[in-house]
Amino acid sequence: MISFLLDVDDLADTRFAISPLREVMGSLRALRAPALFPLHVPWRRSVLARLDPADARLLTALVGETLTLPDFLTPRPTTFAPTIEDQLAVVRATPEEVVRRDLCAAHAPRPLPEALQPVTGSVADWLEELCELLLRYWQLAILPDWPRMRLLLEADITHRARQLAMGGARLLFADLHRNLTWRGGVLHVDHMIGRHRVDGAGRGLRLVPSLFAHKPAPPLSADEPPMLAYPSRGAATLWEAAPGPDTSALSALLGAPRTTVLRLLAEPLPTVELARLLGVTPSAVSQHLQVLHATGLVTRARDGRRVLYRRSPLGDRLAAGA
Repeated sequence: MISFLLDVDDLADTRFAISPLREVMGSLRALRAPALFPLHVPWRRSVLARLDPADARLLTALVGETLTLPDFLTPRPTTFAPTIEDQLAVVRATPEEVVRRDLCAAHAPRPLPEALQPVTGSVADWLEELCELLLRYWQLAILPDWPRMRLLLEADITHRARQLAMGGARLLFADLHRNLTWRGGVLHVDHMIGRHRVDGAGRGLRLVPSLFAHKPAPPLSADEPPMLAYPSRGAATLWEAAPGPDTSALSALLGAPRTTVLRLLAEPLPTVELARLLGVTPSAVSQHLQVLHATGLVTRARDGRRVLYRRSPLGDRLAAGA
């Protein structure tokens, strides 16, 4: 069990944060142990198909046999939503002795895997190469889905903030995960390999939701300030296919006749041609075109004696959505 002793000042400085680097490192767990992350299996298959095998070996070697992560690669966010570049700058500044300590702690009691042996040489050079690799991996594996991920993480934080407002710290921690217990000013994290107690000492607690966490994960070292990554709500919806368009929605908005006119105007057409296609009078089409033009959904241009109408970019987006 790992425990955080939190006084009044620590509770007052309890904050949520979104950590791109935490998602990067958490996703490496899913690459290494797919059985624990069944929701991410399709994502994992897609990433491994595009990831260089040598890069994959080094990245997964960062994760310990028990899926522990080196603390220096999961730095505590200092702002609500730091960028991946901001967090990698923190990693680059890690002292050599801390890098070695954290890597050894993540793999204890086993020795470092072969892929990490170069760290016994120049740590600064190795760290620079590692940060470049983590950035490339972020761009390949996380960034394409980051907008959707961030929305889910922010939605989780909104829910937790509501829990805190309604029931205080007790309800907040009880709702985070069954492994967490709050009593007597101490937050207990059960089912952990570590056995230590961390005094908040006014440093506050950082709570970091993660879509790649299967249980709460505090830092390994008792020297680190209080931080807890926890499973985010909504992870089950992350890879769901977007629902198909509702073809009736546009008709409900514009009416069936104007919807039909808008769909026909993917290419420029004159009023008389639209009337012929629809089997109505040109005057009836003109009324619909006036409304569509006034609302910015179609544009018009003169071609000799004819006036040609075509969907505007706004009209294109509206028609595509339907």
